[in-house]
Amino acid sequence: MATPKEVGGYKLGGLIIEGKTKQVFDLPDVPGHVLLLNKDRITAGDGVKAHDLEGKAAISNQTNAKVFEILKSAGINTAYVKIASPTAFLSKKCDMIPIEWVTRRLATGSFLKRNPGVPEGFRFTPPKQETFYKDDANHDPQWSEEQIVCAKFNINGLTIGQDEVDYMRKATILVFEILEKAWALRDCALIDMKIEFGVDTEGNILLADVIDSDSWRLWPSGDKRLMVDKQVYRNLATVTAADLDVVKRNFGWVKDQLDFLKPNVHHKVVIFMGSPADQDHCQKIAKAARELGLSVDLRVTSAHKATEETLRIMQQYEDTHGALVFIAVAGRSNGLGPVLSGNTSYPVINCPPPSDKMVQDIWSSLSVPSGLGCATVIYPDSAALMAAQIIGLQDYIVWARLRVKQLHMAHALRQADQKLRNQV
Repeated sequence: MATPKEVGGYKLGGLIIEGKTKQVFDLPDVPGHVLLLNKDRITAGDGVKAHDLEGKAAISNQTNAKVFEILKSAGINTAYVKIASPTAFLSKKCDMIPIEWVTRRLATGSFLKRNPGVPEGFRFTPPKQETFYKDDANHDPQWSEEQIVCAKFNINGLTIGQDEVDYMRKATILVFEILEKAWALRDCALIDMKIEFGVDTEGNILLADVIDSDSWRLWPSGDKRLMVDKQVYRNLATVTAADLDVVKRNFGWVKDQLDFLKPNVHHKVVIFMGSPADQDHCQKIAKAARELGLSVDLRVTSAHKATEETLRIMQQYEDTHGALVFIAVAGRSNGLGPVLSGNTSYPVINCPPPSDKMVQDIWSSLSVPSGLGCATVIYPDSAALMAAQIIGLQDYIVWARLRVKQLHMAHALRQADQKLRNQV
């Protein structure tokens, strides 16, 4: 493949690395970034089987971009930046960790050969996670986590130890589960997939490389006979032009289906405040909710002083939203939450505003009549998190943001603990 001088308006520097299906170039005018250029090439068996496939580079580039946009919207830390040309994309510059992280939902392929006695289709709950050392000469041997830790890889100044391995394992499974939920919207089963991580110049671990139809097994309707991934090519004993056309059509179908993997739930979190004096408290709830990707409205109404108006507003939202949560902000004999709960089938969360009579206000929110199901929390971020958990039952991106938040909190604690241990 000839080496271009410029792609998508970006002046190319030196060729950093060339693989079977892509080239990676330095970008002298964009410090800290590289350009990944896809090839019209498909390979299998560590490159033993290889064919030119016109149009594959553009299909792979768009597939990768759409996948990474889903993952970025969920909050996953990625090296991917944006598409640079029909066949190339811009990425943060990373040194790659030489490990493939494979996640499996169903037993198939090489797993069956390595684990005789396990029937094809055996379902892993939770997903099975495996690691393989990138070594083409030895066919990417499977490695244990202990081997990775003991290798003491130093990548961009970061030594890969147990903390880093734990983070990548959890992130790998989360990436799989996000995309599994996404593909379920199109009645497609994500069977397994592989990803790789890199370390940027600041020592951050990022999801990197490429995720396209070479990276996973995908079975429409969960039927192996309908597979639309690279396995179709792997299974070919001989390869004709017609066979390559089928593979290309499959890849194109996957690329097009990714446009329909955005959540289609019209949700809303409505924060009712009993008095405009509670607005600061409500804005804190709204800010925390919006950071989780929730659509939020704030309304002022009183269940005691304007019951009919309160119910009218509530019914307006019931008529126009599929996923809906009401948050009631009221103290001093809270009637707002119970009135909403008694007249809707949607969840209601009480979050009384701070006051010098907080204990009494909390009690008035907790002590509701029988037959009502209000929840009560004290802190604004707790109300937002609970609303997100409810909406996340129907919107996988909101669910994913919660999971990513948990992952980052746990990793930050591990980093803080590691820093403290290193000081001793």
